[in-house]
Amino acid sequence: MQRGGNGAKGGAPNIVAFPGQRPPQQVGFDRLELTRILDLYGRMVAAGEWRDYAMDFTRDCATFAAFRRAAEVPQMRLEKRPSLRQRQGMWALFGEHGQVLKRGHELAGVLAPVERRLVKLVGS
Repeated sequence: MQRGGNGAKGGAPNIVAFPGQRPPQQVGFDRLELTRILDLYGRMVAAGEWRDYAMDFTRDCATFAAFRRAAEVPQMRLEKRPSLRQRQGMWALFGEHGQVLKRGHELAGVLAPVERRLVKLVGS
């Protein structure tokens, strides 16, 4: 008599585990995050501050960058690094010279400096 269906006599059956939660091949933005980011981008375009954007997705990080002109360095770069979720927060906002403007656990708080800048632009 065969046991386990693998043809082995008297041995333990072959057990093939279903793949569990594997880390994603690349980090991305979920729908709500992307909606929030693109909403801010649209308002900055309407204010005449930004004209182009770029997104990059790697195994460790998802990046959104906004440009005044396509040939320039980004005026703002937003990074999502889930590996930093338990430390200083997975969100980081960088200025045009690479300086860290804000870090945090919540996207809204990290985007606050850009929102304030938009309010100043629209108000003047």
